Amino acid sequence: MHLDWEKLVKRYVWHDERTPYFTRVRNLSAVQARYELLAYCLFTGVFFAVLSVAGLSNKLPHGNAAIVPIYAFTVTCAALILGVLRARWASLYCAAAPLGMVAYFAVYGFPDGLSGMDHALLIFVMLAWFAYSLRVVAVAAAFPRRA
Repeated sequence: MHLDWEKLVKRYVWHDERTPYFTRVRNLSAVQARYELLAYCLFTGVFFAVLSVAGLSNKLPHGNAAIVPIYAFTVTCAALILGVLRARWASLYCAAAPLGMVAYFAVYGFPDGLSGMDHALLIFVMLAWFAYSLRVVAVAAAFPRRA
């Protein structure tokens, strides 16, 4: 049995019209912008929704601090607003979330049992997420929702 890998990749992984991630913002089509914002909103919304529920636990380093689940819930709401309304202020709020996580690690420390390399990897992931979030802000500004 012979598989046509190029066809499979084009169909399921990389589609010229729907996959926008390596296209400059000024060259995006409206469809690509919508797919990129949808993917970002789903990832950010689900991640921070889980974080808001987990933040209610007393097992996290912050103890009973109510600010963590409240902040995570507001980021979830901003991701939802960004996905539906494409509001630029919502994209800015979501873009600040990775920096908020870096601030959390600075204030409350890293989880026990992580090595210095793990700390560096977590910080790198948060900064890479922030850098990508700046692209999402530009996409939201370039493609506002038309009424």
